[in-house]
Amino acid sequence: MSMFKIFDVAGSGMAAQSLRLNTVASNLANADSVSGTPEGAYRAKEPLFSAVQRALGGAGNADGDSSVGVQVKGVTESQADVQARYEPGNPMADGNGYVYGSNVNPIDELVNMISASRSYQNNVEVMNTTKQLMLKTLDLGK
Repeated sequence: MSMFKIFDVAGSGMAAQSLRLNTVASNLANADSVSGTPEGAYRAKEPLFSAVQRALGGAGNADGDSSVGVQVKGVTESQADVQARYEPGNPMADGNGYVYGSNVNPIDELVNMISASRSYQNNVEVMNTTKQLMLKTLDLGK
């Protein structure tokens, strides 16, 4: 197994956590948005990931080369209920005086942000450690 595959795995993890951070940022930016209808209210976005392991070069690959990492399956919207608030003076209010806020929970989003940030940092550390090990291996010949 090549040590370069470690960079592929860590890189795919970093890409996944970067998407997760962008999704959290979008959710937090829209946390206080309102709409005149429940259907038009912003719904929190949630990325879906899966672990990937597939053989490269076909099933009869003698070297056992495989691609591993994290794959983004998509981004879904939360199905939690939106908040209805009575604000008859709001220009976006419906006929009954209600506006509908997003279903973003800022506390959950902050926890997701911390978790994604730490996962990203861990993948950076994996890459740095692998790089240092490769450099030390090259120094053995001196």
